[in-house]
Amino acid sequence: MNTKLNRLALIGLLLIALGVVGCVQSQVAGTGVTAGKTAAVMDNPVELVNRLSSEISQARMDQLNILAPDTFKKAEGAFFSARKDLEAGNEIADIRESVAESRAQLEKAREIAAISRTTLTETIKAREMARNAGAIKFEKEYQRVENDFLGLTRAIERDNVSYAQKNRDKVIDRFRELEVRAIKEETIGEVRALISRAESEGARKMAPLSHSQAVEQLNATDAFISANPYAKEEMHAMAKEALFKANRLVVVNELCNRVAEMKPEEIAMIVENHLHTISESLGAQDMRDQPYSTQLANIVGSVDSLKSDRAFMAEKNQTLQADMEALKADYQAKIDALNVRLATLEGQTREDRMAKERLARERMAVEQRLAAERKFNQLYATVRNYFEPEEAEVYKQENQLVIRLKAMRFPVGKSVIMPENYALLSKVQKAIRTFDEPRVIVEGHTDTTGSNEINMMLSQQRAEAVREYMIANQTLPPDGISAVGYGSERPLASNATAEGRAINRRIDILIIPQVSPI
Repeated sequence: MNTKLNRLALIGLLLIALGVVGCVQSQVAGTGVTAGKTAAVMDNPVELVNRLSSEISQARMDQLNILAPDTFKKAEGAFFSARKDLEAGNEIADIRESVAESRAQLEKAREIAAISRTTLTETIKAREMARNAGAIKFEKEYQRVENDFLGLTRAIERDNVSYAQKNRDKVIDRFRELEVRAIKEETIGEVRALISRAESEGARKMAPLSHSQAVEQLNATDAFISANPYAKEEMHAMAKEALFKANRLVVVNELCNRVAEMKPEEIAMIVENHLHTISESLGAQDMRDQPYSTQLANIVGSVDSLKSDRAFMAEKNQTLQADMEALKADYQAKIDALNVRLATLEGQTREDRMAKERLARERMAVEQRLAAERKFNQLYATVRNYFEPEEAEVYKQENQLVIRLKAMRFPVGKSVIMPENYALLSKVQKAIRTFDEPRVIVEGHTDTTGSNEINMMLSQQRAEAVREYMIANQTLPPDGISAVGYGSERPLASNATAEGRAINRRIDILIIPQVSPI
């Protein structure tokens, strides 16, 4: 690898001497990187720590902190040590040592996690089903089962697979008991409460069809759960449908009560206004003088046009990608030709060549670092102007950009992204696209209210909701954006005050620019 790097460095100098314009573009494939990027990373302690930060976040997403808890803790500890050395300006050798230790522990954790997944396949599934059903709200009972589960994974870490095999069925049964209880007491309980609320507001009379549908779904779900406690997928699907119909009943009934007090023209004007608002947002023609069916067709046509335009842009992007591949091939041909010239150079001793290669490599590293810093500072200044002070705090963390979404709000205890957040997230999308195709990590954080398990799961769900929003809007491909929840592990302020807790409940967006060789 060193020989290849040295040859590429010398090629860089020859390109300058020969007046060749442009730079060789490297292509990342999966997790592999080119030799130029490897050299840049090895010479740049900031990039070393940033890459490790992404790897730690990905490990959490892969649940290594659960499937190999003690080993992952060692990996995270070495990462914190590397970051502390970086912030203190310590020797790069110390940083590399901590990074290497962290990665070694991560690799070990991955191997252990693979064994845990194989040994505890059904246990892991039972745990996820219980958590998805809301079992973590039974704090003490859930924590006891969770501790038993961690006892299984820690036994595997200690090479005691037989213990995990012997005790896994007990843990599965306890998770399933909690799951059924959660579905009945939490999901079905919420359905009952919603239906009762609608009934108190006259739903039986005002929305009889929606009411009967919600009640029928509730009764069917309750009976099915009792009769089929292990039909997990069907149980979840029915419970989800019951909750949907109960929420829909509340909405329909509220609208019926509102409409009942209106005159026919007022109702017609509301419908017209809704259609017109959508048309204006789409930039469609004002057709309020046409029948409602024509106005609706106008909206659908505009949406179809936008879909077609998006498909065209995707096709155009593929064409540009092909052009980039062609350019890459052309540059490679030039490099091959220069390699031939290098092989024929005379009058240089081996020591001369090594010295020149070393100097060239050092020069490339410095030039790349300075160019990257200049570009990053320019983009940082640009992105800061996207946000109002009350919307987000934008700051630099080494060569990462952090956008702390101060105005991001979720319903209490939920991870649903509400429409009032769309404008803010659009600005986040714009900020990400400013960096071309960076690596992005969405971090979810909570205060200390509630149990650690609830906070950890809620922060993960909210981070994943933001990630899915970005992917759905084609901000980045799925492998370019990660989501990780930290619960209350990383507070910014004291949780002893309401103000401090409000600061700690947050979504952070980390934008990590790609490193490209000059």
